Amino acid sequence: MNLRPVYIIWYRDILRFYREKSQIYTSLFRPVLWLFAFGMGLRPSFQGMGGFNYVQFIFPGVIAMTLIFTAIGSAISIIWDREFGFLKEILVAPIHRSWVVIAKALSGSTLAVIQGALVFIFAPFVHVHFTVDQILLSLVVMFLMSMALTSLGIILAARMSSFEGFGAIMNFVIMPLYFLSGAVYPLKGLPGWLYTVTMINPLTYGVDLLRTVMLGIHQFSVLSNIVYLLGFCTLMLTGALFSLRYES
Repeated sequence: MNLRPVYIIWYRDILRFYREKSQIYTSLFRPVLWLFAFGMGLRPSFQGMGGFNYVQFIFPGVIAMTLIFTAIGSAISIIWDREFGFLKEILVAPIHRSWVVIAKALSGSTLAVIQGALVFIFAPFVHVHFTVDQILLSLVVMFLMSMALTSLGIILAARMSSFEGFGAIMNFVIMPLYFLSGAVYPLKGLPGWLYTVTMINPLTYGVDLLRTVMLGIHQFSVLSNIVYLLGFCTLMLTGALFSLRYES
């Protein structure tokens, strides 16, 4: 099995990200704003959960926010490559199209995990402490979430012909996924209809699993979180594999 084409496409996306270091700096602004402005502002009104204050409670959610914006946003490279003819050159190459999708999913996931991992530098400032095992497990969960979200982004980008259209639909997808995932508030005590919606949202289980690993608190069983997250990842990756099937 020749994986060199996958590596080349993956490396190209990583190299392009590395050369645009402004993306790294701007990606840190959103977590800082949420942790130290939004989080600190709402901290007095939060009763606490599992011995953690509000800023600590939303810390995994802020990482999830970084993952979802980066992972889905990374798929815009497909529109960029289509615009400049590079995508057509890849698709006519003597490799199966599924390798192109897998490479794009891997590169987007890698970038999302890198940017999500950068948020860990703020953990000491909000008094969240991790062991080495917690960090490693967190990275695994973050990669699974990123893989699913990047695949979702590929599905969307494969049907978009403009950057503006992708940006609009991306926000339309990101906002409900994030705010209805329990990332910024506990799910207990929600109105029945809203709780049902959060239960349908697959990102809910990824956030809960991430919070379980980082803080040791959870609202669903670990097994349920793993099953839902793996199922979501498999479904999205399968959809992404079919998304470029009829690309000309």
